[in-house]
Amino acid sequence: MVINITSDLKAYCKTAGADLVGIADLEPMRKGLPVIPQNLLDPYIFGISIGICLKDEIIEGISDCPTPEYAQHYKNINSILDGVASQIVQWIVEKGLTAKVIPASLLIDEINLLGNISHKAIAQMAGLGWQGKSLLIINPKYGPRFRLVTILTDMPLIPDHSIQNRCGNCAECVKACPASAIRNSSTDSHYSTRDCAIDLKRCNEKLSEFKARPNIGAGICGVCIKVCPYGKG
Repeated sequence: MVINITSDLKAYCKTAGADLVGIADLEPMRKGLPVIPQNLLDPYIFGISIGICLKDEIIEGISDCPTPEYAQHYKNINSILDGVASQIVQWIVEKGLTAKVIPASLLIDEINLLGNISHKAIAQMAGLGWQGKSLLIINPKYGPRFRLVTILTDMPLIPDHSIQNRCGNCAECVKACPASAIRNSSTDSHYSTRDCAIDLKRCNEKLSEFKARPNIGAGICGVCIKVCPYGKG
């Protein structure tokens, strides 16, 4: 029964517009994962991680800073993700279960750059990819060329397994980072803190600089997405 429900859910997610979908067991995340508010996970058992791919031609247009085309595409994909997630939540609710969308790009704590929950942590646990040196989730096929949204639910599902880190000695994102913020540290699964991988002060300063540029208007970069060998070609 649970197998059928999980298969049906994943099939529906793809029909709704998801390129990637995975299931994360929330139990290991209840301790140590920052969530806002602290009781956010209480009613839920699983996190559904949904990914939609970014267009290669727009990513390839990035050099050492975000382009207006990337900024608009970033906003559009976030909006599409939220719409897809709302559709999936409705599908779950119609079955008498509970679900909640965590929007694709919503900052709750602007000082520490935190949302309700880490989409990357859910995606890593859901097997969509491993956490790269840039902190982005790297999928074997698409690399980091996708955006994420999360759904929390009490639907009985079968969780997916995490993927082993494959970054190895690659340092392309480290060399290309316009803020020189990526520390070139490695992890088998995930970093205990974001600061282990990235100098957040440098990164945030550069993102603020980019945000202030004409026709950008968002704290984005995209350089490490472009240079990652995974997802190219």
